Amino acid sequence: MISGKNLLLGAVQSPFWIASSQLRRRKSNTSGRPPLFLFGFSKWKTFMADWFPDREIIFVPTRVREFDFNCEWRWRILADTRSRVMAWQYKSVPGLKDFCSKHGIQFQYVEDGFLRSVALGALHTEPISLTFDTRDMYFNANAPSDLEILLSTYDFEAHPELTARARAVINTLLTARLSKYNSGVKADIERIYGAKTRKRVLVIGQVERDASIRYGCIRKIMNNDLVWLARGENPDAQIIYKPHPEVLQGTAEPLSNPDLVRGAALVLEEDISLADAFESIDHVYTLTSLSGFEALMRGIPVTTVGCPFYSGWGITDDRQPNSRRGRKLTLEQVFAAAYILYPKYLDPVTKQRIEIEEAISILKIMRDNT
Repeated sequence: MISGKNLLLGAVQSPFWIASSQLRRRKSNTSGRPPLFLFGFSKWKTFMADWFPDREIIFVPTRVREFDFNCEWRWRILADTRSRVMAWQYKSVPGLKDFCSKHGIQFQYVEDGFLRSVALGALHTEPISLTFDTRDMYFNANAPSDLEILLSTYDFEAHPELTARARAVINTLLTARLSKYNSGVKADIERIYGAKTRKRVLVIGQVERDASIRYGCIRKIMNNDLVWLARGENPDAQIIYKPHPEVLQGTAEPLSNPDLVRGAALVLEEDISLADAFESIDHVYTLTSLSGFEALMRGIPVTTVGCPFYSGWGITDDRQPNSRRGRKLTLEQVFAAAYILYPKYLDPVTKQRIEIEEAISILKIMRDNT
């Protein structure tokens, strides 16, 4: 019979006994598929099993506490030398990346790619592309990411075929009128904008709670501030403000009221496609939105008030400097790094890895049949 004292001792020591037991098995535990631990991934993102069919996908609770990590999850990760860890953006326990580095565990940040789907991610639409970064999130202007290192160091001159491929892919995207989400409706731009009699400036709105603004802007700035900046710098132009699709579709609340800038801009009321929205536009203002890069692909000058991945390379009018970025690149070179070299693509039907050209063909078919 076990005494109450021994029971209590066992209860107190149980996490450490489990940990030591798991660590003893670490070198020999190679049965079954190697584990992939996902931190900060919403439960609906079961598509990760399609991306890594050779792995046992383990969803860590999205709000796991540091105490729970130390008592359970760290030991589960350490129990198998083949363990791999991923975090959706920064939605993980503090120090997770350092923990993995200390123990020799492969770690990556994960985010949607720049050519994603035919509907918003907020509507739980699976992505056709993802980015995996070992250093940091590509939208964090405070630290270098794998994408920034690519842009800073890749020898584009030694690979002219890559630049030529980027140019061809850009042309394909523009011809197909594809964008990141492809959720907007087709529109009669002249009906919405009116007859063009002067310079037109498009202001791109974002979800103001978005991490790309929090980590990409050194000062607090809202969508309405951006509208007033565009108005102040272009007093004779027609200013058009396009709120973010999630705001227009009601899946995200705006922090700044679009009604307050109606005196300065034409505020779009429907989620029209970006391809249509760019029609007859002479200049674009954005904080950190990818839409700014999509404007550049169309030959439209872009002012960035924050520091998105494509600023600092000589192709944008930058209001937020980045001392790490000074290299002069062409649009095609930036595109090659961001759309071809950096992300991964997956066929939603066959579940096989594909290249961007195939992804474009698939998205076009999906969009044309919705």
